[in-house]
Amino acid sequence: MADNLSDTLKKLKITAADKTEDSLEGCLDCLLQALAQNNTETSEKLQGSGILQLFASLLTPQSPCTAKVANIIAEVAKNEFMRVPCVDAGLISPLVQLLNSKDQEVLLQTGRALGNICYDSHEGRSAVDQAGGAQIVIDRLRSLCSITDPANEKLLTVFCGMLMNYSNENDSLQAQLINMGVIPTLVKLLGIHCQNAALTEMCLVAFGNLAELESSKEQFASTNIAEELVKLFKKQIEHDKREMIFEVLAPLAENDAIKLQLVEAGLVECLLEIVQQKVDSDKEDDIAELKTGSDLMVLLLLGDESMQKLFEGGKGSVFQRVLSWIPSNNHQLQLAGALAIANFARNDGNCIHMVDNGIVEKLMGLLDRHVEDGNVTVQHAALSALRNLAIPVINKAKMLSAGVTEAVLKFLKSEMPPVQFKLLGTLRMLIDAQEAAEQLGKNVTLVERLVEWCEAKDHAGVMGESNRLLSALIRHSKSKDVIKTIVQSGGVQHLVTMATSEHVIMQNEALVALALIAALELGTAEKDLESAKLVQILHRLLVDERSAPEIKYNSMVLICAVMGSESLHKEVQDLAFLDVISKLRRHENKSVAQQASLTEQRLTVES
Repeated sequence: MADNLSDTLKKLKITAADKTEDSLEGCLDCLLQALAQNNTETSEKLQGSGILQLFASLLTPQSPCTAKVANIIAEVAKNEFMRVPCVDAGLISPLVQLLNSKDQEVLLQTGRALGNICYDSHEGRSAVDQAGGAQIVIDRLRSLCSITDPANEKLLTVFCGMLMNYSNENDSLQAQLINMGVIPTLVKLLGIHCQNAALTEMCLVAFGNLAELESSKEQFASTNIAEELVKLFKKQIEHDKREMIFEVLAPLAENDAIKLQLVEAGLVECLLEIVQQKVDSDKEDDIAELKTGSDLMVLLLLGDESMQKLFEGGKGSVFQRVLSWIPSNNHQLQLAGALAIANFARNDGNCIHMVDNGIVEKLMGLLDRHVEDGNVTVQHAALSALRNLAIPVINKAKMLSAGVTEAVLKFLKSEMPPVQFKLLGTLRMLIDAQEAAEQLGKNVTLVERLVEWCEAKDHAGVMGESNRLLSALIRHSKSKDVIKTIVQSGGVQHLVTMATSEHVIMQNEALVALALIAALELGTAEKDLESAKLVQILHRLLVDERSAPEIKYNSMVLICAVMGSESLHKEVQDLAFLDVISKLRRHENKSVAQQASLTEQRLTVES
């Protein structure tokens, strides 16, 4: 074979030069045969022979051998080491020109050749880009889109594949295809050729790639992609095919307009059916599909319109089915059910309806099953749902009397930051009532854990929520006993640090809590306030022009409150607060200016 191949290559050089059609065709057939027998070895010989450079001149629309030459290029370009040589041999430009051919076989082999040269090759893609190949292929797809004979569908599949190889994992080339309008064309293709498995698969791969790009979502939303995908999904029985559709649906469903379109196209019913079919199976594929289906269901509920449509005033069949997942023995369904409730609980009306209809008890029952060595994701999801349900004022007392705080406190020993974060958020939402704040604020175990979490520097969310809950316990209870518990547990230092937070709301909450400490239990907290350098921090907040008006106001209230302590009083005098305060009397905010006058009088009297 080696000798034959060498002879063929020599002969090909001669015949290519004088373009003797018959002998040229014979040489090309021999070469194709050799490639079929041993592609790698033949390609290496071809590269060494210098024949590639001759191919450029053979790629002419008039030549009857053009399709065979393009076929040979497509075959050799299956080898990674041949792609750059194909570019260097100047083959891209004549190949791109051939995309305008009317000969179906030429188009097919040209599409294959360009697709293989582009595969995982920066040089190949770049050359096709410069030659304007992508736009021509998209135009051809548009013009051939409606023809359903098998030969044309094969060509459409090759062209789609070429575009995928051209743009795969390359954001700028994918964006270029989107700007050229590839998305509506591919959606139309899917609709017309949904019976053709190969073409359908190619469209799905294309959608999966393009859907990752944010700029694609608007274009997708303006097509009937949702309807086409749901129609296709309903027809699929094979796991792999459904998996492919899921991979397109997940990124698309991140867009709110598409979420609603998918809901209206009936995707939710398909997902509920999958859950029902797979819930009791222990097959790996079925478990994976159950997870994907229920996760997608939760994602659809993240859109306000799609969520409200499925809630249907709490009477929707979808809502009812999701509720039935919570008592299930399947962790994935418990998780999806709790996350779905958290998503339904995004407006007051829904929250009030759910609390009145016993959701809280269901969630508490779920949490109870996960106290000891429980599933962390389920704990996190159930706590998220309870936190959201606790936002409307009318729900707080109902949830407290249902025993939510007791259920939540069982997770105080959790070492998982996501669970800690949601636990803190839920408690903070519940303690607007004085009685609840007082009860929790006297719970030494809770307060000590909060103080510990206030130092969780690796977990900013947990640290912030712990500080906010400490402050809230004081602000809502206004109780001496609560303040004593917090002081004795070492909480004062953290509240003073919180007053320097970059978030105005947290600064303010800290200052109000510290003012209550100073007003109600100054003697108990005096040493801690001193060692936390409270007075110096207040001076800094008042001097800083960037401090918000409410921060300046509450800092002055706090200055007045600490004047009853001899040591803190002395610190105030030493720092010449009067100069700073007198300037604030001219502050543009009336409340700040008035408080500055009152504070100045107090400081003058006390000095």
